[in-house]
Amino acid sequence: MRRRRSCHPLTPAAASPTALRTAAELLRRYHDASVGYDGGDLSGPMLPARSPAEVVCHGDYAPHNCVLDGERVVGIIDFDTAHPAPRVWDVAYAVYRWAPITAPSNSDGFGTPRQQAERARRFCDHYGLEEVDRGRLMDTIVARLTALVDHMQARAEAGDAAFAGHLAAGHHLLYLNDAAYIRDNKAAFDRIVLSP
Repeated sequence: MRRRRSCHPLTPAAASPTALRTAAELLRRYHDASVGYDGGDLSGPMLPARSPAEVVCHGDYAPHNCVLDGERVVGIIDFDTAHPAPRVWDVAYAVYRWAPITAPSNSDGFGTPRQQAERARRFCDHYGLEEVDRGRLMDTIVARLTALVDHMQARAEAGDAAFAGHLAAGHHLLYLNDAAYIRDNKAAFDRIVLSP
């Protein structure tokens, strides 16, 4: 069995419907396995805990942190951003990366807004995301991207050379542009994500 990490932009295998489905199902199993863990042993997490701490979020559940066997997502790696938080906080970032819901100028993305929203809905379907969380999914993606930029800036200001390099390369602008794109298309995204 050949396994490999995917990277940006999505490989054909990681962009497949099978990868989207199995990524959502694996994230759900991971979250369900963490229910009841209070996160007290998470020493020095890169990302802070958020309330309510329903599950231990991976924090960066993206194709580049998953192991694929062909088109099937079979493993998760790189837990340095794990932190207790609501399920939707992790699902939001996962949808952002797996749908992916990105502005047309972001070379990591693909598809029309409608195609992105349909992939987001399928991810939510396979995860089993509750309707109330689907209703706040787009706002949560925007909040998650804003928090990511805030984190990058704080780490750079604290002297972290890697994060300073990310800012110098304009990565934060990419995230802020994607957040603006999601806000601008929120009504259309919500309509499809919430459709039966």
